[in-house]
Amino acid sequence: MTLMRVNLEQVSLRLAGMVRPLGLNRPRAEALARLQAMGMPGKRDEYWRYTDPASLVSPEPPLAVATDYNDEPPVFGAVDCVKLVFVDGVFDELASDDMALAGVEVSRLAVAGPGHWAEDLYGTLEAAGQVPVARPLAALNSAYATDGVLIRVTGQAAKPISLIYIHKSERSDVMLHHVVKLEAGARLTLLENGPAAARLNSVLEVDLGAGAAVHHVRAQGRDHARRAVTHIFARLATQAAFKTFTVTANGVLTRNEVVLDLKGDDAKAHVAGAALGDGDFLHDDTVFVTHDALRCESRQVFKKVLKNGAVGVFQGKILVKPGAQKTDGYQISQALLLDEDSQFLAKPELEIYADDVKCSHGSTSGAIDETALFYLRSRGVALRQAQALLVLAFLAEALGEIDDAVIAEDVRSRLEGWLKRHDH
Repeated sequence: MTLMRVNLEQVSLRLAGMVRPLGLNRPRAEALARLQAMGMPGKRDEYWRYTDPASLVSPEPPLAVATDYNDEPPVFGAVDCVKLVFVDGVFDELASDDMALAGVEVSRLAVAGPGHWAEDLYGTLEAAGQVPVARPLAALNSAYATDGVLIRVTGQAAKPISLIYIHKSERSDVMLHHVVKLEAGARLTLLENGPAAARLNSVLEVDLGAGAAVHHVRAQGRDHARRAVTHIFARLATQAAFKTFTVTANGVLTRNEVVLDLKGDDAKAHVAGAALGDGDFLHDDTVFVTHDALRCESRQVFKKVLKNGAVGVFQGKILVKPGAQKTDGYQISQALLLDEDSQFLAKPELEIYADDVKCSHGSTSGAIDETALFYLRSRGVALRQAQALLVLAFLAEALGEIDDAVIAEDVRSRLEGWLKRHDH
């Protein structure tokens, strides 16, 4: 039996019993056609060779017990923002703020009818992101996502918008799809946090007009048994700026895909992340950045701290198309291995078809610097505290990609909390 036939049969198994939601029928039908043409991902696919997608494509999600965490304040709790809450993928109106407080147009995918502005954008960036690498789980999401937020920004958003994902059911299988459109010169800060579900498949499409800017910060929840595959697709016009940062602590399997398309001159795109894993943990960052205009800048900064057999994966590519002169592309992926059982698997790539560019990539893994550790210990710093300080120093470059000082300090405090909880 051929690999392609197996992948196509997996589509039939996955879709059995699923009902395509109403609304945005044309883009949903097109997404389903894409999925049926490409099949589900398999372990033998090039960009899934380090991460087994079996639990992400199976008809039933593996069990994941939800946990109540009362030992620390809510993530981003100190930020004055508009909170929109989803419980196992279902919008909780009573727990959410009034959408009008954001000062921008916000609506929900579940109630978007014919003629909604998102109809022409929904699934468009996801479809474009299928070339040259197929992303079947994103197409599955576009076809079957049950809810999400649709945000259109014409100026400066009055407050950040915070999407809060609460996981309660141990068998919840959630698909959320968000569409964000920024007109020329618009500004938005978008926050996300929480475990969301036993199994989560999410898509975020961001279309930035000329001079628009988005700052996106995401904290992926602490429930350890959860599984998630997330996708970010962003298209940048002239002088647009897109920055995204993700902090991940725990999770049996997390795959974060980011596809950025710099279409306008002088655009800037930064994607960064910090991951902390202990034991049965696999964290995969897969990034594809396309430079298709003059004088564009991209940065990829990823740091992972792994212990007790945890696995980290990084697959990052910079594609510079013909004519994209003066490109500045930077990529770094590093792992700090706190024992000999953990591993870091990396595949950095550059593909360049222009001759006046500055592109670099680097990938390293190693243990804590014994010289630095000895220096701290010789000055009276306790061993565990010294190790924590060096871990935080290792993560500092990734944390530096967060523009907002309050948000950055909140993320740093979460990382310190994880280190204390896993101090053994």
